[in-house]
Amino acid sequence: MSLIEKKTVPAVHPAAEPIVDPELGQALTHFRASVHAWSQDAYGRPRNAAQMNLATVAARGSWRPALGFALGCVLVAGGLSGGFYEHHQRQVMARLAEQAREARARQLAAQQQQQQSSDEDLLATVDSDVSRDVPAAMEPLEHLMDQDSGQTSGQ
Repeated sequence: MSLIEKKTVPAVHPAAEPIVDPELGQALTHFRASVHAWSQDAYGRPRNAAQMNLATVAARGSWRPALGFALGCVLVAGGLSGGFYEHHQRQVMARLAEQAREARARQLAAQQQQQQSSDEDLLATVDSDVSRDVPAAMEPLEHLMDQDSGQTSGQ
């Protein structure tokens, strides 16, 4: 028994199945024999690299390193661009935060200035309301003093 016959599935014997047409049975038997002969010849032939087409071998092996290098370059470029993008986003966010802080500081300064001016106005109003030259009880005497001072200066 040959190596091929050991590795193949055992064939169904023609006696197991009734053959309806004897010509068909003979054609199948010849076909089976020719397939076995061809496979024995193909497996029995010695193989080496010199028999293979060297251009095919070179073409099969040369694209893999190039593809690996290209994919590596794409990965490195993607990583670097992602890092640069992240750095840029952080700079933009820092600028926006600084602008917001400056705007808040200006707003607080304006509020403090407005509060200070309203406090000064209020103090001025209170001061003008509270301050008098003469107390209310002494007002009639003040009018007398004004009249007397006018007379003495005229004499």
